[in-house]
Amino acid sequence: MAVLVCSLYVHGNGQMIEPGGYRLVRFPYGSRESYDRHGMHQTRQPDGDGSTYPDERSGLIWPAADGWGDLVANIHWEAGDYTELRDRFVRDPLGLAGGEDSTGTDHRRPSPGMQCFTKTHAIFVHPDTPLGLKVAHNDDRPRRLLHAQFKLAIHV
Repeated sequence: MAVLVCSLYVHGNGQMIEPGGYRLVRFPYGSRESYDRHGMHQTRQPDGDGSTYPDERSGLIWPAADGWGDLVANIHWEAGDYTELRDRFVRDPLGLAGGEDSTGTDHRRPSPGMQCFTKTHAIFVHPDTPLGLKVAHNDDRPRRLLHAQFKLAIHV
């Protein structure tokens, strides 16, 4: 059995997340990325379209094979006036392959101190259905996502 891995990472100034609905977390391409040996997070995407960070497509992982996929995320929010933080994994978050399908959704109360969360979920994955990580908050103004990781390990 082989394991195909894609591990995305963004840190620093982060991404501003507007209040309200879920927003797709975006990740840089190339050397600022943790690991993509199997070509699942590339600027030229499998459906033929291109992407440049930080456009919406930079939030996609395109599975390299059919298989059982272990999804992992690590999320750090800046301090804010939250009463709830949300995150979820999403199949086809941009509706490129037939429509969004959310899974592994968590709604959390803020913890004392910094807002740091890790989550895992497992699903079947397919090369023609990209995956994404979406987050949301209920503060009354935009808040910064300070750090995020999004990882897929496919067991084939």
